[in-house]
Amino acid sequence: MVAEKSSKKLFSVTLRVWRQAGPAAPGKFVDYAATNVNPDMSFLEMLDVVNDGLTIKGEEPIAFAHDCREGICGTCSCTINGKPHGPGQGIATCQVYMRSFREGDVIVVEPFRARAFPLQKDLITDRSAFDKIQQAGGFISVRTGAAPDANSIPVPKDDADLAMDAAACIGCGACVAACKNASAMLFVAAKVSHLGLMPQGQPERDRRVLAMVQTMDEAGFGNCTNQYECSAVCPKNITHDFIARLNRDYVAALFRSKLKPVSNTTGGAG
Repeated sequence: MVAEKSSKKLFSVTLRVWRQAGPAAPGKFVDYAATNVNPDMSFLEMLDVVNDGLTIKGEEPIAFAHDCREGICGTCSCTINGKPHGPGQGIATCQVYMRSFREGDVIVVEPFRARAFPLQKDLITDRSAFDKIQQAGGFISVRTGAAPDANSIPVPKDDADLAMDAAACIGCGACVAACKNASAMLFVAAKVSHLGLMPQGQPERDRRVLAMVQTMDEAGFGNCTNQYECSAVCPKNITHDFIARLNRDYVAALFRSKLKPVSNTTGGAG
């Protein structure tokens, strides 16, 4: 039986990739030819093919991060033609398909640029600063038992919907890469809001927002300038309205923390 030929028209592009051996090494753009590209390839599949060719020639393959390749984990984050995650809206790098490009295109690929995301190698950056922010307050202490117990707590539908929207954040860092100040406000706003909107998140509500904002500042992220590049590139279309909610929660928590009564009890026997 003769194999049927693909009806897809293959094409060729030039990749202009940022290469850097390590954090202290100098970096530069290097051009690579990607030939016989199937338009139905994902961007990462195309990088795999290019890397196979480099390996065969005994050259160092392009280092890039990836995991689920389903737009869930955010690991694949890189900048394509100046835009975090590349062309399209509401998709991660792994969901970009080569049909977004044309024959002869020069595609510039580089890592996310932010002081809080130090470069490790080529297209890979260290985004553990997000983990530190999450660890500072992204948890609850309330025991809700099994899922039926948690689901039995009444929650207004508007709050539940907003919480689900915020919880969609995958922590990819595109918001930081797009912001001229490398602000993490959209990420922090999503993490603060999705717990703050739920009854289970109320005990730590004030502590959470104060701790996460403080950790964000200590990590070296910049200030928000309300230009909303963050929400424009978010692969989960998380709205910048959550930043306004974060600001309100932060001011209220700061105010309440100043009004907490201080006990005069010295302890011991009277």
